[in-house]
Amino acid sequence: MRTVEIGNGQAASLRRLQQPHSTRVIAVTSGKGGVGKTNVSVNLAMALTLQGKDVTILDADLGLGNIDVLLGLHPAYNLSHVINGERSLDEVMVAGPDSLRIIPAASGIQMMAELTPSQHGGIIRAFSELNHNIDVLLIDTAAGISDSVISFSRAAQEVIIVVCDEPASITDAYALIKLLNREHGLFRFRVLSNMVKSAQQGREVYETIIKVTDRFLDVALDYMGYIPHDDYVVKSIRKQRAVVEAFPRSKAAMAFKTLADKVEKWPVPKGAGGHLEFFVERLVQSNLHDAEVLP
Repeated sequence: MRTVEIGNGQAASLRRLQQPHSTRVIAVTSGKGGVGKTNVSVNLAMALTLQGKDVTILDADLGLGNIDVLLGLHPAYNLSHVINGERSLDEVMVAGPDSLRIIPAASGIQMMAELTPSQHGGIIRAFSELNHNIDVLLIDTAAGISDSVISFSRAAQEVIIVVCDEPASITDAYALIKLLNREHGLFRFRVLSNMVKSAQQGREVYETIIKVTDRFLDVALDYMGYIPHDDYVVKSIRKQRAVVEAFPRSKAAMAFKTLADKVEKWPVPKGAGGHLEFFVERLVQSNLHDAEVLP
């Protein structure tokens, strides 16, 4: 696997950038599949893009990536080519709707689903090579508690847990929060209720989880909000478009725009806040731009 050096590479990256810039790194994850996590990632990314933000999605469901399918894209390369040292992240990145960028994962390649934590770290470090600034990086992780979910969640500054109103989703969301907290030191999580019938039902899903976490875990859970069940979401998926773009006046689209507004109000990162210092060169520049850069 091709690795990226930190030291000299950091100096080169700092010299390359013209202005200090901070990037929000947000992992979108879930305890189980089937809760609409990837659709949330795509539509939140599009809502932020439509607000004028420079947004990139990393499809981190490494062996079963499908963001390109959701958006009707046909990338020539994906993260497997980065892992093999054949391409850089810039070279595998594809343009999506408006100015959205996507880093596609492989699909149906078992090797990608079995990467080691050190190989996940290699992907993370490779972000130092990107040649453009990013306002928001959304990481669409796999579902469950695999090594990749842990690596990318630990690397992010914010972790959004997507959950819907069914017992398995709630139970598995709690299991994921428990693992990330007790084994890996994560403390704050944002809970998003998806595909619910009403605002009240969305709040009840969150309260079901927080009753258990308050009793057994030392974590801070913030209720991010809810996305209503909306037939226009299904129609947009069939069109291979984000609902915020295809049906901007739909209930789901309006909810995603509200979520994007909330993200905008989150504290601006002041450095590499993730446990693995995701985006090392990119994030720390806001703190180091006044420091001397060695040749």
